[in-house]
Parts: sequence; structure tokens; C-alpha cells
Amino acid sequence: MSINAPISLYASVRALECLCAISLLIQTLEFLRMRTATSSEGVWSWQVQRADVAHAPDWLRKAFDVLYRDRIHHLHLLLRAGAAASLFAGSSPFSALLLFASTILILIRWRGAFNGGSDFMTIVALTGLAIANVASLWVGPVLAWKAGLWYITIHAMSSYFISGAIKLFSTAWRDGSALIFFLDGGLYGPLNKQSVFRKPIVAITCSWAFILWECCFPLTIAGPAWAVVGCGIAAVFHFLVFRFFGLNRFFWAWIVNFPAIVYCSAQW
Repeated sequence: MSINAPISLYASVRALECLCAISLLIQTLEFLRMRTATSSEGVWSWQVQRADVAHAPDWLRKAFDVLYRDRIHHLHLLLRAGAAASLFAGSSPFSALLLFASTILILIRWRGAFNGGSDFMTIVALTGLAIANVASLWVGPVLAWKAGLWYITIHAMSSYFISGAIKLFSTAWRDGSALIFFLDGGLYGPLNKQSVFRKPIVAITCSWAFILWECCFPLTIAGPAWAVVGCGIAAVFHFLVFRFFGLNRFFWAWIVNFPAIVYCSAQW
């Protein structure tokens, strides 16, 4: 992106690119560490998982068979790691489209999702990145990046709101029992009988705090102060999810979007 763009936009873009680089590198390194399990002799071999694309045209299945061969898939991950690292210096149409296509191939390899919400938010960030870089060839970097950041912001806000709304209509979340259920299945679960989270007042208070925060998250667009507070709470929430459930991807995939939200909140 040109440094002649407004500094607030430039700073937001650079923050987005650097956070995206960290998130993608963590994901890619995890896939590289799983090479034995995903090889043709592993428990998650493509020979088994290819049954999920049995309905696809023959030419497409043959293409997947080539792309997901052990050596080619390994080279793909190395190329992905290099493209992700290049974001520290700035994105380009080539790197943005390469990372987007790479992520789609990985999702197909894992039957549509490897890590749920983190996969969705990674696609959102990479789509915004691709929109900005490709559109800049025609409409200029400033307008293109604004479009990309707004795309990311709208998806992030709607995701928080929908998550909160679903909890709001769930009796288990309103009475706190859902929170206890999830914590029982966490890294340190099941909770002991004396755990503070088993106290109804604590479980209900925490549950409603999550519900109200997520439902009110669209208010972050009201101004930078609102955005910083909302994203700060979100960062704490995602860190707690990592702490209790070990979802490190979840933390990084979501905070990638925060620079876009803060920037867009200042555009009124």
C-alpha cells in the first residue's frame, strides 16, 4: 500500500497485515508438524478423506489427488509459510490471492473446516485482503483498502452479534448451565465440586456478561473509543478461550480483525 495514504488507514492496514502473518504462520506450522498424521500412511490420509468429494467431477478429484500428495502438500505448506511471512513487509495481489487459494485448499482437505470459527475468520480476513489488493489495481489503494476493511468489519461484528443472539435464545446459556458444561469439557475439566464456576450466581453472571457483550458488539462502530473497549474485551475473552480450551488459533484469527474495526469506527 502507498505511504501517501492517510496515516490512520496505513497504520490499520499494516497492523492487519502483521497480525494476519502471525495467525497464518501459527496455522501453517501446526499443519507442518502434523505431516506424519496427514501422510498417505497417517490417520488423516487423503486416501480416506477423498471419499467426501466422491460427487465431484472426475477431473477435479484427480486434481485433488495430485495437490494432496504428500510431497506436493508439503511444498504447498512451505509456500504458504513464505507468503504469510511476506505480509510483515506488506501484502500484494499475488500474496493475497495465493493465501486465499491456499486456505480454500486446506479447508477442502479437512472436509470444510479444521478449527471451526478460526477457519471462518481467517477466510474473512484473507477475503478482505484480496479485495483490497485486487481492487487497488483499478480504483486506487485508499478506496480499495477501505472496502477491504469494511468487509472484514461487517463480518466480524455480525459474527459476534449472531453468537450472542443464539446464546440469548438458549435456556442453557441464560441459566448458566451451558458455561459449566463447556468448562467441564475444557483442558482443566471437569470442574471440581468446589469450583467457583459451579455457583449458580457466578455461572449466570458470566453467561449474561458474554451474551450482552456479544449482542452489543455492533455498537463498537459508534466511535474509536467504543471500538477499543469492545475489542479489548474481545481480546480478553479470546485469551480466556485459549486458556481454558487450548484454542490458540481462535485467539489470533479473531484479533486480526481488530485493526479494521477500530479504523471503520472512526469513519463517521
